[in-house]
Amino acid sequence: MIQKEELSRRLREQNYIFEDELLTVLYVALVLGRPLLIEGAAGVGKTEVAKVLAKALDRELVRLQCYEGLDESKALYEWNYQKQLLAIQMAKDSEQQQLSSLFSEEYLLERPLLKSIRSEKSVVLLIDEIDKSDEEFEAFLLELLSELQVTIPELGTIRAASRPFVVLTSNNTRPLSEALRRRCAYLYIPYPTLEKELAILSAKLPNLENHLRLAVAQAVQKLREAEQLIKKPSIAETLDWAGALEALGAKELDGKTLDATLGFVLKNEQDIREVRDNGLLQ
Repeated sequence: MIQKEELSRRLREQNYIFEDELLTVLYVALVLGRPLLIEGAAGVGKTEVAKVLAKALDRELVRLQCYEGLDESKALYEWNYQKQLLAIQMAKDSEQQQLSSLFSEEYLLERPLLKSIRSEKSVVLLIDEIDKSDEEFEAFLLELLSELQVTIPELGTIRAASRPFVVLTSNNTRPLSEALRRRCAYLYIPYPTLEKELAILSAKLPNLENHLRLAVAQAVQKLREAEQLIKKPSIAETLDWAGALEALGAKELDGKTLDATLGFVLKNEQDIREVRDNGLLQ
């Protein structure tokens, strides 16, 4: 098992900026084999935790993107109906008396959940935006999270060949069940402080002028404090904005440059108009 100091070193090698709390929770969840539930506003870096961890541990990342109406046929498995029909047709054409079971491994199509537990080498399983799925699907996940197994009616119970490290993310669009929360270690990621945002900008855009980096970070912090904005800018928007300024060769975040690039940090027309009309960044 990897040691905490080694995990820290590998995360830093990925240019990932993190606090000791995140490192501790990640390490303990890994040691205990517990799924990790990460909550926070959209864009604060929840998904990035799974991506960086997979690289740091040299594991495959298997991602399940959740949405309303997601069911086990998209998340766990489904049958290859075309192949089944072809087998039936071939059996008829050859007047074959016996046809092997159409619900066997030969006709099974793996989806992310099944792939993650059947992998011989442990993977990082990212169940992204679990709060967008229905409560029924959330309940369906409990067997996988607690027993590391899934049940396919035609094949029976399939137990994990290796233990995946499971990361679930939520934007808090709906409450999650206590049953799901009990099975998980928990981490909340807030918007970054000014110091952390500067460190992220330095790691991701090292060629950006220091004074421009500071101006961007301070402006984003101010935008997040504005209660009238519909969508607070995330870390992704901070990087988009700074990248746009770097691409333009901007030297200062003056009024003209600010006005021309607001669409990189604010992603809806009402928020942009609010900033322009009320001088929120002046």
